[in-house]
Amino acid sequence: MSTTGQGASSDAEAREKARARAEAIAYREQNRKDRAKARTLTNMVWALLACFVVVAFLMIVTWRPKAEKVRAIEYTAQLQDARKVAPWVRGPEPMPSGWSATSVEFRAPEQQPITWHLGTVTNEKKYVGLEQSNVSGNKFQSDKLGRTSDDGTATVGNVTWQRKVLLDRKGENALVLVGSGVTTIVTGNTGYPALETFAAALH
Repeated sequence: MSTTGQGASSDAEAREKARARAEAIAYREQNRKDRAKARTLTNMVWALLACFVVVAFLMIVTWRPKAEKVRAIEYTAQLQDARKVAPWVRGPEPMPSGWSATSVEFRAPEQQPITWHLGTVTNEKKYVGLEQSNVSGNKFQSDKLGRTSDDGTATVGNVTWQRKVLLDRKGENALVLVGSGVTTIVTGNTGYPALETFAAALH
């Protein structure tokens, strides 16, 4: 082989080696940049997660449930008006301490039955309702209470009330008094002692 051929071959090999080194350097540089980006993205993700954890912790620690505000109403005037039409209507006089009336309704249609309703909230934010009608059959009880089972009796002010468990409403009970053509129901989710306290206040 001539000297000229050997020189050309050496130059080609040198250029190939230089190109290979350049590609290797470029690859390493790009790989370094890619790793740096990946580390930066990972750090950002972890930083965001840390922020979310801190915010969630602060929300859990500082959150307090808002107490549902009871909208008390005046019922005594309607009670007096109802008694002018239906003397058998009863109401708490006075209302047990800390309790509030929240709903009241008197219905005196041309055709019977007449109905009287008073809803209250106890000092423990439980519900107690009074339902009355000038009927003595089971339909009124069924309409107001649904399915029930007898649960003994309670004596309130020398008057015997029938205790009822409401089968369609979990945790609710009722006291039922039937007499003189009138049905009186005291019902709620407070347990019998509070129902009896309310029944004792009725006049």
